[in-house]
This record gives sequence, structure tokens and C-alpha cells, in this order.
Amino acid sequence: QVQLVESGGGLAQAGGSLRLSCAASERIFTSYAMGWFRRAPGKERELVTAITWNDDRTYYVDSVKGRFTISKGNAKNTLYLQMNNLKPEDTAVYYCAATDSENFYFEVEYDYWGQGTQVTVSS
Repeated sequence: QVQLVESGGGLAQAGGSLRLSCAASERIFTSYAMGWFRRAPGKERELVTAITWNDDRTYYVDSVKGRFTISKGNAKNTLYLQMNNLKPEDTAVYYCAATDSENFYFEVEYDYWGQGTQVTVSS
């Protein structure tokens, strides 16, 4: 059964850092791309960053450029999100997701989702 499990969320102060991890079953990593989404209170879920599995192309939403970094672990089944210089507006539930589609910018293209991990940034 396909599974994605996030970890690493928690509470941080503004300016601090957190690192999220996503552990996935082997089958996931034949997918085209992986992404991190977030849903802030009262807002729709948005794509924060994504990476293509074979050629490491990346995408970042403007609000996190220069602060967040997506990466793949040495093991074939791990994805990371390093979040630096956190801001209160980064507070959200963060989700790891995978897609077999080249249209990895679009949430509707993602077939596999983790359960989410809460990130809370205090001012």
C-alpha cells in the first residue's frame, strides 16, 4: 500500500528553522515529482515547493524563495523540506505529496498524500 508519512513539524520562533521529512514507500519514488503543500488557517492549500525525481528540477512559491529548500535523501524513499528564517505567515499544516504527472505545479495532479504535520511560527 502506498504511504507517505511526514515528520518534523512543531513550534518555532520567527527567524528560526525547522526541517520536515517525508518517508515514502518504494513505489512512490517511481513517480515524476514530489511536492510540499501547506494549508494555513482560513486559506486554501497551496503548493510550496516541488522537485522532479529524475532531473532535480525545482519549483518554489515566491513567498518562500531563499528561505526554504527541498531535497531528496540519499535513501530512495526520503524527501526533506528545510525551512529557514521562518515567519508567522508560514504557520500551516504541511503535506508531502507525489504525482506521476509532468504538470506537477497543479494540486489536482497529485495522487498520493501524507497526513500532514503542523508547523506553528510564533512572532
